[in-house]
Amino acid sequence: MRKIISIIILVLFVTSCNEYQKALKTEDVAVKLETATKLYEKGKYFKAITLFEQIAPAYKGKPQAEKLFYMHSMAYYKNKQYGLSAYHFESFVSSYPKSEKLEESAFLAAKSYSMQSTVYSLDQTDTDKAVDKLQLFIDSYPNSPYFAEANTIVKELKTKLERKAYENAKLYNSISDYKAAIVALDNFVSDFPGTPYKEDALYYKLDSAYQLAINSVVDKMEARLNTAKLSYGSLIKFKADTKYKKQADEMMARIEQDLKQFTK
Repeated sequence: MRKIISIIILVLFVTSCNEYQKALKTEDVAVKLETATKLYEKGKYFKAITLFEQIAPAYKGKPQAEKLFYMHSMAYYKNKQYGLSAYHFESFVSSYPKSEKLEESAFLAAKSYSMQSTVYSLDQTDTDKAVDKLQLFIDSYPNSPYFAEANTIVKELKTKLERKAYENAKLYNSISDYKAAIVALDNFVSDFPGTPYKEDALYYKLDSAYQLAINSVVDKMEARLNTAKLSYGSLIKFKADTKYKKQADEMMARIEQDLKQFTK
């Protein structure tokens, strides 16, 4: 029985391959479309794409074009070729504004951009673009069944951008450019008031102000020590039991000690 099943599967496989090869070689675009559609429905997206690409120009403006171009776009998406799926879905939306697939295509175009977003430590150009595209979809289709998913993706992408911004600001502290660190971390807290990295940002701003102060020339030290003191206050005001309490208190003790020399 197993042998018979194996033979049947082999025959079907060979037949399918032969059908695909014939479709590739034929000049009959109807045969290519029929074969491409069958391959698409079977999940053989790469082969389907190859045939769709061959016949797409011939079907422009014809009744079959809308379904063809939708499948072509979806095949790219299913095949994880997100740059191409974004482009083709956007073209579909532009070409078929009355299509019943319009809303889905608009969403998948935007989502395709998000699928190209890299980890936070790398360049976030694609992430910025994805946020813009998804926000446009959200604004255009407020009652869409894809609305919740689009919002979830935007939230995830913005969290990634937030992490990138925090790490960029913190980097100045890591390389001992304390003046730049104070400005960058201040800007970060201002730009992302509800960020989960606020405690960390306030601590590294304190550390930067502290390091800048204790390494200053005498005529600049008092002002910088007082700035560091204010940074300590901002951290403790935000979170009295901060995880950085021990380090922050040690800095504050040194700041108070150093300030004494200016009160004599």
